[in-house]
Amino acid sequence: MMLFSPSRLAAKPSLWQDWREDVACVFARDPAARNVFEVLFAYPGVHAVLIYRVTHRLWLAEWKFAARFLAAFGRWLTNVDIHPGATIGKRFFIDHGAGVVIGETAEIGNDVTMYHGVTLGGTTWHKTKRHPTLGNNVLVGAGAKILGAITLGDNVRVGANSVVVKDVPPCCTVIGIPGRIIQQKGVKIQDPRGIDLDHHLVPDPIGKAINCLVERLDELEHNQKRFVVAEDTCGSCEAEGVCHGDEVVQLKQAAGGN
Repeated sequence: MMLFSPSRLAAKPSLWQDWREDVACVFARDPAARNVFEVLFAYPGVHAVLIYRVTHRLWLAEWKFAARFLAAFGRWLTNVDIHPGATIGKRFFIDHGAGVVIGETAEIGNDVTMYHGVTLGGTTWHKTKRHPTLGNNVLVGAGAKILGAITLGDNVRVGANSVVVKDVPPCCTVIGIPGRIIQQKGVKIQDPRGIDLDHHLVPDPIGKAINCLVERLDELEHNQKRFVVAEDTCGSCEAEGVCHGDEVVQLKQAAGGN
């Protein structure tokens, strides 16, 4: 998985090229996008990314206050809070662009898609790497929280409203609070363009566990009925312990017999 660092930004394309790619990627991920003018003037998530590209360059140029001031203006304008120190790759798309928070030491790969309400947050007050690292082609569902200096591999899919606090291997799906990996490692879940929005296909581990419990209860009730029938046909006798053994008598009594 490719990680980013300020020392590698000199080889990055121009700001204008980054902007063009950020706008162009919207048409591949949002079927509601109809033309460039609509994307430029009506997509707050795009506005937030375009402003971030400027603030990040100011941050690297040691214009810290100017970067933070412009970032604060972008937050007021778009309701998306991206710290200028965060490192974000190419073709980053925030759909709907509301309530997204990306911390200072967060690192995001290429072709990442986020929905509204996502937080890439820290879990310490120390001035260290404290925010998540996301690989390429990651999809983060609405309301998900990814917390701490953890790493999500390439092609990871995070379900809506999940809280992820541990590393996730590449090509996995994680859901729940706390996040649990429910997709087999090594099985690619996204299409060749790295976009997979089929949230309804995400497995339900809680539902599966409940089904297992129901099946187990049915089996236990069936066994209980067998013991009760055996007691009715045999009847009670002082010599029952000799005929069936003490273990069978105790098992019948546990099942509700005399």
